[in-house]
Amino acid sequence: MPVVFDGFVWDGANREKCQKHGVSIAEIEQALSEGAVIAPDPAHSFAEQRFIAVNRNAQGNPMFIAFTFRELDGTSLIRPVSARYMHKKEISRYEK
Repeated sequence: MPVVFDGFVWDGANREKCQKHGVSIAEIEQALSEGAVIAPDPAHSFAEQRFIAVNRNAQGNPMFIAFTFRELDGTSLIRPVSARYMHKKEISRYEK
């Protein structure tokens, strides 16, 4: 699913939640900007439509990112909700 967006939305809440698993803001932005595999996340789309993305960081570590889209002044922005490195079983499924 190709995604076109103009930037990212960061605030104290999503910045803290994303970084609590050791993933940096730069890694998240790079992973979402460069060829992530993206799919809808209907199980977590109660208040707003959520998506999940998987990709590798610059060091090759597989990452899992949950995010949503926000529109602000005519621009399409991504608001990461959560990010973490993938577990062994997830990596195996991703690589298949």
